[in-house]
Amino acid sequence: QVQLAESGGGLVQAGGALRRSCAASGLTFSSYAMAWFRQAPGKEREFLESISWRLSSTYYADSVKCRFTISRDNAKNTGYLQMPSLKHEDTAVYYCSAASYGGVLTSRDPYAYWGQGTQVTVSS
Repeated sequence: QVQLAESGGGLVQAGGALRRSCAASGLTFSSYAMAWFRQAPGKEREFLESISWRLSSTYYADSVKCRFTISRDNAKNTGYLQMPSLKHEDTAVYYCSAASYGGVLTSRDPYAYWGQGTQVTVSS
């Protein structure tokens, strides 16, 4: 059974930082592209960042480029999202995801596996 277990969300003041983790089990994590999405109230799920299975490629949405950083440790079957300098508009439920693909993927459909989603609230 494939599971993506997320951790590291919560409440933070504007300007603060969080580090999200996504621990994968039940799949060969090093063979999967992974990504982070978020969904704010009343909005569609938004792609943030993707990283290829060989760590050689990353892709960032304009909304978080030069701010958030995606990374992964295949030896630990874990992906990460570093979120410094948080803004109130970053408030959302954040999801990690995995797709059986070697490169980066920016659309939602190819991602077959999803974490449970964790609330990140940034107070202004």
